[in-house]
Amino acid sequence: MKRHLSFPLLGIALVLGGCTLAPEYTRPEAPVPVDWPSGAAYQETKAMPITPPATEISWQEFFGDGRLQQIIATALNNNRDLRIAALNVERARGLYGIQRAELYPTLDAVGTGSKQRVPADLSGVGKEITVEQYRVDFGILSWEIDFFGRIRSLKDRALEQYLSTEEARRSAQILLVSSVVTAYLSLAADRENLRLGETTLEAQQSAYDLIKRRYDVGLATELALNQAQTLVDTARRNIAVFTQLVAQDENALNLLVGSPAPIPRELLPADLGSVSSLKEISPGLSSEVLLLRPDIMAAEHQLKAANAYIGAARAAFFPRIALTTTVGTASADLSGLFGSGQGTWGFAPQIVWPIFDARLWSAYDVTIAEKEIALAQYEKAIQTAFREVADALAVRGTAEQQLSAQQSLVDAYARTYRLSVARYGKGIDSYLGVLDAQRSLYTAQQALVFLRLGKLANQVRLYAVLGGGSDQPVLHQSGS
Repeated sequence: MKRHLSFPLLGIALVLGGCTLAPEYTRPEAPVPVDWPSGAAYQETKAMPITPPATEISWQEFFGDGRLQQIIATALNNNRDLRIAALNVERARGLYGIQRAELYPTLDAVGTGSKQRVPADLSGVGKEITVEQYRVDFGILSWEIDFFGRIRSLKDRALEQYLSTEEARRSAQILLVSSVVTAYLSLAADRENLRLGETTLEAQQSAYDLIKRRYDVGLATELALNQAQTLVDTARRNIAVFTQLVAQDENALNLLVGSPAPIPRELLPADLGSVSSLKEISPGLSSEVLLLRPDIMAAEHQLKAANAYIGAARAAFFPRIALTTTVGTASADLSGLFGSGQGTWGFAPQIVWPIFDARLWSAYDVTIAEKEIALAQYEKAIQTAFREVADALAVRGTAEQQLSAQQSLVDAYARTYRLSVARYGKGIDSYLGVLDAQRSLYTAQQALVFLRLGKLANQVRLYAVLGGGSDQPVLHQSGS
């Protein structure tokens, strides 16, 4: 019996020391330039301060505002999209475990019993008899010995799909963190615009009241009164618009956070000035940092999975060897089942060698096409990432000039507005000059708020597109 039990042990040794028919994987060359773009819209990367890669800067370090950190932490615990991504990882891990278990035999204990009445003319002894049989077996049933690596290739494919799912979860976390912060900044900007509208309304209402008093005593024209009224009504409309936007911003932020209760009011920003500055980061000197992005790592794992599946398709052309082996005991009497001399054993190897099956060639062609698709998707992910970083660098390279010019414009319009009011008060100009100056000033002030928002939002975007805001990547040894 020990001699026969050595067969499955030999098979296990062959499997553990076996190889696969999958092609050797080599990482493709990145289809983007090594250096970041240069030109008038970009800062020189060599002149940028040296900082760790974004993937090594935690979101707690990058977003130093304590209130914002609390909101992000709540979102990471409650957001349903991120929860679904995490559950997908658990599912992929379980599927990998199932596929990996196919490498090893399954040991089963099987007990059977039967009783059968045999008529006299069939019994062989000339009278009817009752036949009883009882059996207990312990062994391996239909275990495929993976000589050509078919199961190992499927296991490797499942592993890469699991790792891809984990990277997708990290990518979802980056998206969530950046979305929460962007929504937080949008709320701050709209609240600032709401306050600007309220301040403008107060000023316009005071101007209207003054013109109304002058109109009542015949010192102002009806045209001037109506022009002042348009400024008041415009300010009232702007307040209503930004009141609506603030409410919608809060709703969007609450949805991202996913908490049953609304975000406490004390954690919400009053304006952009109340948001702590964000940490400055550098893209590095080479675009190779893009390979650390979770979405690109996920695409590469999918490419590796497709590569491993080719090994399974190739192995299908070779023989498949299965083994069934059992040891046990059998008896015609239940009481004698475990008696001396009742031992049994069975050894049934099976080999299936495909001679002709057109489906195998079609399946192999499918695996080749799937690998080419995965390769194109991997290269497209890198190209998209390069474009996203380049766009963010272009915004950062010009943001300060835009802000400086817009601030100078606001100052100029503010002086023009004061002079127009003074000239109208002295009767030199009509109120039309005041009207135009006020409209220009308000528009310039709004544009300044949006530019400040754009600069902060771009810092968040640069951090995200460089792979910042997720956990550390999964480390895996291919031989495990």
